[in-house]
Amino acid sequence: MTALSDNHVAAAYVRLLYDYLENLGMDARGLLGVPPVLAEDGLEKVPLAFWRRSLEIASQHLDEPALGLAVARTITARHFDVLGYVVSHCGTLGEALARLERYHRLVYDVNPARVATVGDSLEVRWGVERGRPGALVDETGVAAVVQFIRNLVGRDLPVEAVHFVNPEPADPAPYQAFFGAEVRFDCAWTVLRIPLTYLALPLGAPDPGLVDILDRQAQSLLERQPRAGSPHDADLVRLMREGRPTLEALAEHYHVSARTMQRRLAEQGETFQAVLQRVRYQLAREYLADGRLELTEVAALLGYSEHSAFTRAFRQWAGVGPKRWRREWVATSNPISWE
Repeated sequence: MTALSDNHVAAAYVRLLYDYLENLGMDARGLLGVPPVLAEDGLEKVPLAFWRRSLEIASQHLDEPALGLAVARTITARHFDVLGYVVSHCGTLGEALARLERYHRLVYDVNPARVATVGDSLEVRWGVERGRPGALVDETGVAAVVQFIRNLVGRDLPVEAVHFVNPEPADPAPYQAFFGAEVRFDCAWTVLRIPLTYLALPLGAPDPGLVDILDRQAQSLLERQPRAGSPHDADLVRLMREGRPTLEALAEHYHVSARTMQRRLAEQGETFQAVLQRVRYQLAREYLADGRLELTEVAALLGYSEHSAFTRAFRQWAGVGPKRWRREWVATSNPISWE
């Protein structure tokens, strides 16, 4: 499990918003600042927190709640970096989507995507086990995938269904118009569903030789990306949000006894307490980054009955108290202008 504050998106993907604002004649750098790009693992990345904040600033400045849909309409292959060029030269949409599934972490590594066939449909699901990036991040991401699919086949294809985990906006009509289907909100999963018949649609510029070269490049980049934490982390996050962050509840999830669960953790070099503290620290940083939450609420969300107990634990994890951590995080997250 990775805290949202640790996640990144591709710098090329963030460029999508800058290009959109500049095409409107706006000074994108003056409004948002220059993205703090990290060049590592063979990729240029930008912290997810910066991407989320940039979308929020642009949405407020333009007075456009459904900004993600408008931005997504301008997506091109270069905004998906090497992944965009791989899928652009596939033979069919099915081949392209298979690579989108395989390499999506190169562009957007937040909640993992799960792809399955459901009747006559192909369904992509994203959960919330690593947290909720927010409505604008989710909407931009799903809309960008749909628009890119449309660009690949050269048609304005409608989808079958779209679900979002976020609350329904004041005006859902733009979402229904963009996706060409009923869009639901306040769902357990973010879902994109398309007909299986779409997978056979041919693309306009197939080049198997180039795809093979780009495939190897993308796979090499993917292998250099850091892996997510222990699978028990994500399970414990769910239990924590249910108010049951205990060894017994984790063992019940795996249909084993508490003693067996302890033994399995030990075989992996873990203890339940170590996993619990790691997950709490990661979630604490995510919650503290959200200025709407009071410290007492953060403590309660992490399962602490006393605010003071949370403060002591956080100081042990981070070396500073939660108030100071939040103050410093806000200071370093403000957009700055880099020449």
